[in-house]
Amino acid sequence: LLGEEQVRQWPAGTTLEVPAGTLITPLARQVALERRITLLVQAVPAGLPQSTPAPVPGRDSTHPPPPNLVALGADHGGYPLKEQLKETLTATGYPFLDCGTHSTAAVDYPDYAYAVARLVGTGRAWRGIIIDGAGIGSCMAANKVPDVRAAMCYDHATAVNSREHNNANVLTLGAGLVGPNLAGQIVITWLATEFGGGRHARRVDKIDAIGRRFAR
Repeated sequence: LLGEEQVRQWPAGTTLEVPAGTLITPLARQVALERRITLLVQAVPAGLPQSTPAPVPGRDSTHPPPPNLVALGADHGGYPLKEQLKETLTATGYPFLDCGTHSTAAVDYPDYAYAVARLVGTGRAWRGIIIDGAGIGSCMAANKVPDVRAAMCYDHATAVNSREHNNANVLTLGAGLVGPNLAGQIVITWLATEFGGGRHARRVDKIDAIGRRFAR
């Protein structure tokens, strides 16, 4: 476990090597960001064929995912922003699985939204991030997957609200609507914000119940 106090012991602007599988608290990540400390955690290698979504393992995998694993995917319109967000995730210590796509060649966003959402919905990833042109279509597709609560966010307020009130576990972004700097801030805020629980938990339970009611 890497906590706030451990991060504060390191000089500002340095790189802190974190062993794979270490649980990093949200406050530790925030302190690292404020002090410009890079949390160097080995990312899950992509190594996937061009324009092919990553294969989706099931719950019975003999190799459980590392803590705080983020599934990351995009269509051709979101590909450049996806590559930039990989740097953001690495700098803040979040391991990730790149589900594609791997170029700007035209592809269909539902394929990549499904690849990411399925990883989250089956418990093989902690959170998911999907980028397309507007973030809307991928959000619709991801929300078809059981146990997924996807939210399209475009600023700090929507990122916080989707986590505190709705316990969103998949974030969608529109590469044509938010620039790389804002997108990075949204991702950091969204990943670090805890679910508020309390009265919100009852409402989120009702959202999940609707999905189960129509499950086949």
